[in-house]
Amino acid sequence: MKFYNREKELKLLDEIKESSRQEAKMTVITGRRRIGKTELSMRCGDTTILYFFVARKTEALLCKDFAQEIEDKLGIPVGWPDSFAALFRFVMKLSQNIPFTLIIDEFQEFTRINPSVFSEIQREWDLNKSTSKLNLIISGSVFTLMKKIFEDYNEPLFGRANQQILVKPFSTEVMKTVLGDFQPNYRNEDLLALFAISGGVPWYVSLLMDKRKWDKDSMLGYLTEDNSPFINEGKNILIEEFGTDYTMYFSILTCIAGGLKSRGELENELKESNIGSYLTRLENYYGLIEKHLPIFAKENSKKTRYALSDCFLTLWFRFFFKYQAIVANDALNQLDIIIRRDYDSFSGFMLERYFERKLRESGQYTRIGRYWDRKGENEIDLIAVNEIEGFAEIYEIKKQSKRYDEDALASKVEHLLQNCKELTGMRITMGMLSLEDM
Repeated sequence: MKFYNREKELKLLDEIKESSRQEAKMTVITGRRRIGKTELSMRCGDTTILYFFVARKTEALLCKDFAQEIEDKLGIPVGWPDSFAALFRFVMKLSQNIPFTLIIDEFQEFTRINPSVFSEIQREWDLNKSTSKLNLIISGSVFTLMKKIFEDYNEPLFGRANQQILVKPFSTEVMKTVLGDFQPNYRNEDLLALFAISGGVPWYVSLLMDKRKWDKDSMLGYLTEDNSPFINEGKNILIEEFGTDYTMYFSILTCIAGGLKSRGELENELKESNIGSYLTRLENYYGLIEKHLPIFAKENSKKTRYALSDCFLTLWFRFFFKYQAIVANDALNQLDIIIRRDYDSFSGFMLERYFERKLRESGQYTRIGRYWDRKGENEIDLIAVNEIEGFAEIYEIKKQSKRYDEDALASKVEHLLQNCKELTGMRITMGMLSLEDM
């Protein structure tokens, strides 16, 4: 699959590269695994790029690999430095006369190999950045470690990055473009399946497109094919984040993947009385769940519900981890039956996510959310508000437009207006969004 999107990020990287010709610049690129950080880094616009991948080797062997990369790309003999500090010092001084880009990928792995590398990089950076012309791009996939390395006040590299770039999934419009390029006559059911499975993560999108899985049925079928990369994907990308404590985190995520859940519902399902610390870390430290409140509700509201922030992980925990016994017994054809059986309700939830993301991407609204009362009797799927211009759009979301009940929504809106004084005086429009509106 060709390279799509990222125009803003590419423009920013090119500007940083030009600026580094006057003084060294450090850019940190983060984002979930499979999001395309390496590919983006390699397109920074420079003609000379050194690529250091921090594999799980000894520091000495890594330095040998990195020295070879310098000799291959620049034709300059380096020898065999005995430490990364010595190698980085060499690179900083070399770039004084030969400007180039250095990409250090999976940077967080130095935590395992030699944590003192961070202090050593800080020292060499502070001493040489004003005379160096190095365009340093650092990327990493373990969100927790990268956040700690560069955002923890007590860490040596705190405040050293000139720019941080968070790489996000493809937008809804880009996903439409990609699917249209491969299958010009796609149905909106196919687009919804692509969104529900990939969430716009480029690697997943590329897998489906390159395997010619362009319609809903073939996409769903590919999930459980023999040797499908999706089967163990959730475990592969999260085990390292959670470490030995992954069992409780996985259990919580599995429960949340079944639908928006309150803390009380989660504790009841898990038969655990205190999961608050886990929820806090999943939200604020790992960035894997989102706290949802009825629109305009106060932060301390007891109506809080939780949802996974990542579409693919929602699918993976909803099906692959929940039914791990089936996977372990290699009964993937049975899992395929379950996925197809439950896909209608799952995709209905994903359609709500699709429209919420689409409205956010438009930039036309100051607040987007949903509404429910304490009893759960008056739920509204999507509310988009522009507090500056004074209007609100209220939507019921149905896969099939024939299932829309205008009177039922009007009754819910009346309840909303009685309990949400912030909407008083605003222009209110209400309607329905369906597959036809994607």
